[in-house]
Formats: sequence, structure tokens, C-alpha cells
Amino acid sequence: MATTITVNGQTHALDVDPDTPLLWVLRDTLGLTGTKFGCGIAECGACTVHVDGKAVRSCMLPVASAEGAHVTTIEGLLRDGARHPVQQAWIDHQVPQCGYCQPGMIMAVVALLGDRPKPSDADIDAGITNICRCGTFVRVRRAIHAVAETE
Repeated sequence: MATTITVNGQTHALDVDPDTPLLWVLRDTLGLTGTKFGCGIAECGACTVHVDGKAVRSCMLPVASAEGAHVTTIEGLLRDGARHPVQQAWIDHQVPQCGYCQPGMIMAVVALLGDRPKPSDADIDAGITNICRCGTFVRVRRAIHAVAETE
């Protein structure tokens, strides 16, 4: 039986095991490789995507749990060729070093700002639990505050 999911506005009928983690469906079946595999236990956040606007760790979410929901990946943030304000802030504040964890971090930040448009440092600490091995957390916070000030 096919699983039907909507990713970045496009509906896909998929012939995959319903227990397959959403991460692998996105990467291997749909070719959306912006979402990264990090730890495989939903701790690091490299695999963060939005499911109905909420940040979720896709490495542990069975694809069947996303059926009927709207999934957004890092590729889905681009609108009419323009970067999302968080993506632009990442560039402006030189957030990434290696960049591997950044798609998941950006997705977590977009969700946080959707819930809390003007987050405090405590809100950021509580809401952004993604791990960046390069340690760019000071620049992450600076970029988040910059977006919050312009929105």
C-alpha cells in the first residue's frame, strides 16, 4: 500500500515501508539531500524538517506518521528564487563553518521564529537544541536576533 506525503508543496505517492524514517524517504526516494543524517537517534538535529510547521527530527519519524501532513525541507524555504530571511541572516553573520548541520539548524530556527517572533536568549537556548560541532552558537544567536529585529 502506498504512503502519500506532501513535501515542499508537491504530493508524492510512495511505495516504501511505512516504518522507513522520513529522512531516508526524503534523501533516497525523493532526492532531497539538503536534510542531513547526523546521529540517527534524534539528538543532533541535522535531520530537522517541518511537519505541519513544527520542527521534527526526521531520522526517527516513520514516513507513515507524515502521511496527510505538509513536510517542508530546507529546499522548500526558497521562494521565487529568494532565500528565507533566516538563510540570508546565516550568510550575513557568517554562521556556518563546515555547514553540515546548518540545514537542520535553519529549519529549527524558522520554526522557533514562527512560534516566538522575538525570542529571548532563554527561548533560543530552549528551542534550538541542534548540535553544531564547529561551535558557531554565538553567531547562530546573533543571526536569530537579527532576523527577529527585522521581522
